[in-house]
Amino acid sequence: MSNQPQQIIEDNWRTVKDDVAEACHQAGRDPDSVRIVGVSKYVGPELTALLVQAGCQVVGENRPQSLWNKVQWFESQATPIPVRWHMIGHLQRNKIRRTLPHINCLHSLDSVRLASALQAEASRAGRQLTVLVEVNVTQDPSKTGLPPEQVRQLLAQADEFSSLKFSGLMAMSTQAASPPQARQEFESVRNMQLALSEEFPELDLPELSMGMSGDFCEAIQAGATLVRIGSSLWRGLLDR
Repeated sequence: MSNQPQQIIEDNWRTVKDDVAEACHQAGRDPDSVRIVGVSKYVGPELTALLVQAGCQVVGENRPQSLWNKVQWFESQATPIPVRWHMIGHLQRNKIRRTLPHINCLHSLDSVRLASALQAEASRAGRQLTVLVEVNVTQDPSKTGLPPEQVRQLLAQADEFSSLKFSGLMAMSTQAASPPQARQEFESVRNMQLALSEEFPELDLPELSMGMSGDFCEAIQAGATLVRIGSSLWRGLLDR
């Protein structure tokens, strides 16, 4: 592979980092309070590796099969490439056993049934999995995620899932939402997080996974701690 894709990715990574830092400054926040999850669903393992080498420490995948393929490629390299994998897309229960060993965090916990299946497999594997509860804040029936009222019901059962570490919430804004609408939706998730933290003080719920390439500024203004950036990182490569 020529150095051109590497240079493009390094430049894109630097730009995204600078843009996230500027959004933090505009919101009166410490840039270190927001972590970037580089979304690799658009590209193969070779370009993903270049992103990691550019400095991205956390990579998010939407599809289990793509995650498996990338992990296999990474592990096949002569020199190991350290990376923390996050699963940010929907995870079917029949794919848990193969996925669980590779991920540090699941952003998309969206049902009690999935929580029960994850609990069983994590317990069997003798590990604890960090999870975020996905909220369908837009109330769009075509989207995954729990309605806000069901998020509380799931967290009320958290003590039944000792192998899951509930660490916060994940949400997406309405597709093509205006900046004010996106910020309002993200703020509603932030308010939900605050209310749930007060209701369930035994749970530590500091994380808010909100915002993508088109709306991470609004998400940061609303309190996001994790932003899931994909297309901006691959600008100049996807149309080649």
